[in-house]
Amino acid sequence: MTDRILIFLPLAVFFLALVLTTVWTERTKSRRLEAGPGFVNEYFLGSRSLSGFVLAMTLIATYGSVSSFVSGPGIAWKLGLGWVVFAAPQIITGFLVLGLLGKKMALVSRAAGAITVTGLLEKRFGSPALTVLLSVALLVFFCAMMTGQFIGGAAIFAEAAGISPTTGLLLFGLLTVFYTAFGGFRAVAWTDTVCAVLMLVGMVMLGGSILDEAGGLTAAMERAAAAGLADPAADLATSTMLSPNAGGALPWTLLFSTWILVGFGTAGLPQSAVRCMSYRASPDLHRAMVVSTVVCGALMVGVTTVGVLARGLPGLDLGGASTDHLVPRLITEHLTPLEAGVTLIGPLAATMSTVSSLLIAASSAVVKDLLLTVKPDWAGRDLLLLRISRAATLLLGLVSMLFAIHPADLIAWINLGAFGGLELAFLLPLAGGLYWRRATAAGCLVSILASLALYAFILIAKPDIAGFHAVVPAFAAAAALFVGVSLVTRQHPRAELRWFFPRR
Repeated sequence: MTDRILIFLPLAVFFLALVLTTVWTERTKSRRLEAGPGFVNEYFLGSRSLSGFVLAMTLIATYGSVSSFVSGPGIAWKLGLGWVVFAAPQIITGFLVLGLLGKKMALVSRAAGAITVTGLLEKRFGSPALTVLLSVALLVFFCAMMTGQFIGGAAIFAEAAGISPTTGLLLFGLLTVFYTAFGGFRAVAWTDTVCAVLMLVGMVMLGGSILDEAGGLTAAMERAAAAGLADPAADLATSTMLSPNAGGALPWTLLFSTWILVGFGTAGLPQSAVRCMSYRASPDLHRAMVVSTVVCGALMVGVTTVGVLARGLPGLDLGGASTDHLVPRLITEHLTPLEAGVTLIGPLAATMSTVSSLLIAASSAVVKDLLLTVKPDWAGRDLLLLRISRAATLLLGLVSMLFAIHPADLIAWINLGAFGGLELAFLLPLAGGLYWRRATAAGCLVSILASLALYAFILIAKPDIAGFHAVVPAFAAAAALFVGVSLVTRQHPRAELRWFFPRR
């Protein structure tokens, strides 16, 4: 009983801090609304006032999810340093998103009055059909991703804390939905910052404990290398645990795919791209590019390396359980109860920060991109929009939690393809719309529909594509169609190009 209390004590402090942050941001939001920035601008973008450090940390926390703390180390424990190589493309995420999109998205969104990524694309292409398609794709993929996050977070919470998955889901799930609904973008940004710091703390504590118990880095790596040898007498240098492609288990074509899926393609994730519209000034953007690259690299590479080092622990055996059980088992069996409570905050913070960012972006799609398109006269009714936004956030969060309690196979399958699906839907319209004047709404529509259809076919039918991930041929088809159709079609008559390509 005492151990259970010690585990929950750090979690209780963390949860209380999130509640206080929500209350503070709620009072701040009220004062800002009285000052006149408008509800939509404050609730969905924090009045475009994020500092460079907060911008960097909220971007990292949004991108890093429970899979980064659970699946990543577990696969690295099984395959070795090859999985660390495969995680390396994630280092460029923050620098790429902010460097490619940050400056122009901030300038154009301010000039055009755009609040969301879909709203920005609506100004650029002027197509209601494209706006509806992107909004629906965003809602479907986001709900699937949130369900997966809730399932993973509940599982790790339950195993590490010794409670039922449903109880764990209710404890942190309801809190996440609460502070997102009532705090808005500003609360999400500040809690993301806290969560990103706690992710690093949890990773360092767990890694330090593993090295201490293994007898140091050299001893841990020697045992890890020995675990990857078919012949115990063979040279450790030939171990599959030290091979960059895990002795052939990770083909080079798959490594190329990761540079698309979790590297360059991440610029198309709307939950990340919207951060480019929320900072104060150019110095904050430049600071965020540096901070996000350093922290994201340390976090994504570091947490997978922890899985490799865990191979150095004598007597560690998953007993036939999946590799997703590695981190919970490390926390419960190799840390004191108080240390376990502190370390447990890391994966929970990753889950909560990702879910909160998805929720606020999904709510903005409902209110700004769909509701206000149908009811434009409601734009100035701040109190009504506040209530609708909170209701939409609560509803989307509760529906995702419901699916997490009783997950269906279809939802689980959609979740696996959601990451690549979002990139296929948003990357080319966003990057092409910002930098290519000839891009058209027809090119966007055809490329999105065709590439998503091809992506779904490959994921379901699983044809032999030489080890490439399904996102690679889907992206190739999307790019060809986007360029080809745009060259033979005209701009939509409602397209607003003057903000995107001003004449000198």
